[in-house]
Amino acid sequence: MPIRRPGSGTRRARTTEPLRSPLLTLALAGALICGAALLFLRFAHWAGAHPVTAGTLAVLAVPVLYILFRAMPRTRELRRAARESMAPPPGEAAGVPRDGEVPEPFPSASVRAAGPAPVPGARDGLTAVLPPPAADPAALDFGALDPDGFEAAVAALCERDGCREVEVTGGAGDLGADVLATAPDGRRVVVQCKQYGPAHKVGSQDLQRFGGTCWTVHGAQLATVVTTSEFTAPALEYARACGIHCVDGATLAAWAEGSGPAPWGPAMPDTA
Repeated sequence: MPIRRPGSGTRRARTTEPLRSPLLTLALAGALICGAALLFLRFAHWAGAHPVTAGTLAVLAVPVLYILFRAMPRTRELRRAARESMAPPPGEAAGVPRDGEVPEPFPSASVRAAGPAPVPGARDGLTAVLPPPAADPAALDFGALDPDGFEAAVAALCERDGCREVEVTGGAGDLGADVLATAPDGRRVVVQCKQYGPAHKVGSQDLQRFGGTCWTVHGAQLATVVTTSEFTAPALEYARACGIHCVDGATLAAWAEGSGPAPWGPAMPDTA
């Protein structure tokens, strides 16, 4: 009994595969030739029965065939030009660098897996965008801030110059206290912020309303009114009588720049 080696049948099948293609081609060619011959015989029989119509069709077919014959070389030229324009120059298809070029190394597997490099500043939804750093109070234009921003800037100045427990409390129902803090010497600081234009000065009525709550309601030990404008003379007189510290626009700018003192100084000695 012959021994069948593994793979012998596969090699035999592969050997017969190349023979099938020419046979199939010959069979198709023969079928086309037979079909064309039958059509020609049918046309010849029809032309014998209708000679006038067949002659007319023959006359019309001559220019059509002539045009097709002339167009065939042009078509071949166009196809050849298209293939030449689409084909890469010699050397580039094989990855050969041009003269003077340095071949780029193949990317490693980790680089290929990572994909293209991210665009700087792109928002991909995964990177947490850090908030902008807090502005330096010395560089702020206090008059250009909104009311909330002005109160926050004054609070930042207090914290910068040593105050603790700084809190912005401005808003409806604040009873005149916009910023609360504890001075470096331990005194309770109560600040009211008045962001007015140059033509709008802080009047005595503003000081009176603040003086009615800063001591009794908020327990101030250092009451201060800070404005971007100026104080009227009656307001300054009332402030001196009640012990309220007034900071106008020029004094505020000097405080922010560091060329002027903060509203608090050393604690007043207890003479009692």
